[in-house]
Amino acid sequence: MLGTNTVWTCLRQGILGLLLFGLLPTAQAVSPPAAIASQQAQKPADETAKPEPSVEDRKAARLALATILENDESRQTLIKQLRDTAASPSATDEPTLTPSEAVAQKDERTVLQSVTKITREYGGHFAASVMRLYNNIVSMPHNAFNKAAFFNALNHFMMLAVALFTFYWTIRRIMVPFYRRMGYWAREKSNQPGNWLHLPLTILIAFVIDLSLLALALFVGQISSNNMNAGNRTIAHQQGLFLNAFALIEFFKSVLRLIFSPNFPELRPVIVNDDRAHYWNTRLSWLSGVIGYGLMVVVPIVSNRVNVQTGALVNVIIMALMTGWALVLIFRNRRIVQNKLNEQANRSLSFFALFIRAFSFVWQWVASAYFIVLFFLSIFNPGGSLQFMMSATVNSLIIISIGAVISGILTRWIDKTITLSPETRRNYPELQKRVNGWVSVMLKATRILTVLSVLLLLLNAWSLFDLRAWLTAGAGERLVDVLIRVFMILFFSVVGWTLLASLIESRLSSDINGRPMPSARTRTLLTLFRNALAVVISTITIMILLSEIGVNIAPLLAGAGALGLAVSFGSQTLVKDIITGVFIQFENGMNTGDLVTIGPLTGTVERMSIRSVGIRQDTGAYHIIPWSSITTFANFVRGIGSFVANYEVDRNENSDNANAALRAAVDELLAREDMREFIIGEPNFAGLVGLTERAFTVRVSITTQPLKQWTVRFALDELVKKHFDAAGIKAPRQTVQVVSPRDESNDAAVLRLPPPETP
Repeated sequence: MLGTNTVWTCLRQGILGLLLFGLLPTAQAVSPPAAIASQQAQKPADETAKPEPSVEDRKAARLALATILENDESRQTLIKQLRDTAASPSATDEPTLTPSEAVAQKDERTVLQSVTKITREYGGHFAASVMRLYNNIVSMPHNAFNKAAFFNALNHFMMLAVALFTFYWTIRRIMVPFYRRMGYWAREKSNQPGNWLHLPLTILIAFVIDLSLLALALFVGQISSNNMNAGNRTIAHQQGLFLNAFALIEFFKSVLRLIFSPNFPELRPVIVNDDRAHYWNTRLSWLSGVIGYGLMVVVPIVSNRVNVQTGALVNVIIMALMTGWALVLIFRNRRIVQNKLNEQANRSLSFFALFIRAFSFVWQWVASAYFIVLFFLSIFNPGGSLQFMMSATVNSLIIISIGAVISGILTRWIDKTITLSPETRRNYPELQKRVNGWVSVMLKATRILTVLSVLLLLLNAWSLFDLRAWLTAGAGERLVDVLIRVFMILFFSVVGWTLLASLIESRLSSDINGRPMPSARTRTLLTLFRNALAVVISTITIMILLSEIGVNIAPLLAGAGALGLAVSFGSQTLVKDIITGVFIQFENGMNTGDLVTIGPLTGTVERMSIRSVGIRQDTGAYHIIPWSSITTFANFVRGIGSFVANYEVDRNENSDNANAALRAAVDELLAREDMREFIIGEPNFAGLVGLTERAFTVRVSITTQPLKQWTVRFALDELVKKHFDAAGIKAPRQTVQVVSPRDESNDAAVLRLPPPETP
């Protein structure tokens, strides 16, 4: 189904053609002379006569009318418009045809309809080209063949060709030793670490020298042509055609020698053996030579000296043979080339390996399409098509080579790291890692941009896309402007975040020059502030980026406000967690690394966020506790640590001896250097603090550094056991009274059990 705009366009052209080339001549044929004279008399005197439509306009109008009649919808629309026009009440008004409402609506053509429209347009152009070629062959006058003039021109032509090829071959042979030395030197340098750039530069210099030799040969050929044309302008013109073809073809062969370098393996940029390099260089050179000289020299000369029909026939024969040979050559070697490309991908960087493997699967279809397009273009424009194809080919090779070099340099830079000075790394521990991360991301983005630029330039080289017009007007200009602004926004956001985060991390680190480690409270607050700063910067950056790319953020902000209001009712606990956590941090209640007791849990604080705290028990269990669920907690690292040691002694022992033994154990503990630094102040002896029927208790209290009370307590228990045993002081014994039910008059037997052993 045709789109509405397409229908109306074809309808308008068809009606115009019908009125101009169908109805009007018919009306004039059936109208009497008097009526015609009357109509001419009614015309204003100053009216300018409309020009007679050309033959091309008549053909275009008939083609448009035929297109309308082929489609049911457009045909019915045409019939309706003609009937409405015929029923016009005013005979003096010029009948006008206006599109219907459906036709006048905005074009909403589907993808299939767009493809159909484009296919129809190109098909029409192709059919018109075929018809034009046919008319040229049929209608062109035949030139009489002048045998003497032909052989005279051929003689001068061959003299120039032999002289030029001999000179060009000679100067290239002279440069052979120089090329070989350049290759040996470049390979030797490239094998040394860090000298990978020497070989590409040497290959490029050799290519420039080859082009210079070609320019010198053309200069000599032009001088020779001026002296070998016998003063005949026709011969001079034919020799000029040869020189143009020589320049174009030999330039293409220079590009082939740059790629395959059959005679100098040291200067070969691709990894291929000598046999395959000779194979492809020879066959592609023959293809380019036969096609180039055939279309640019033979066909024009035959058309001029014989006739156009013979020239067109020669053109078709040459291109058909060369295209067939090229297709046979391509599909005969498709597997070999595919395997070689896969081997090249295995030796290449991972970035290039992806493109090389993808190309290995489709290379035969791309090459086939290249020669088929060249065949059809050469039929309609022999000289211009070849120049276009060679120009596009060379431009494509240059674009791909430059893109590959830039991408290779970027890939090598991505793998490298920036090393800051030791002082900078000491003051800003995470700065080097962060800078290398951002630089790597930026280089990868630049590499992707390089690939996209290469694709656009390739499309522009083949005239499939007008890059200059796209960049200077319309969507391209807007896209480039948006990309620049997006880059600047991201750049300043990254720089700002890196600087602020580095300053915070600098405060979180100590210094070997004496700068003390920040307190746990400071570390916790700075960590929370860094996380909050990351959220704020990310949110602001995203909002600005959305605004820059054309997204209206006002509805987003309004929706975020409404959503926030709705969420706030369902997230009261979350808000409570955040507020409670903030106040606990400002009161310095706990910090990362503290030993705390929260409810029934006792463990070390491993993580503190704005919503919860993570506790690790000594069993290894990890608990996440929301701030709002904490009503009370105990922190064991605030200020000091202390413990109260109670020791029970058998009631029959002497209390003074027990206290003396306890003091001796404490004195020995204080004498130990590894324990004395943990003890704050002097121990407090409370003496006898408890008395039962079996034992009494002696007590000592010791103040220690935070988290050292258990270490000191365990050491004291060991020393107390040692001194009690040395003094013969015994622990209380457990007694069991056994009463016999048969003889209640007898005293109960008392069994005294030994005291339990101290572990």
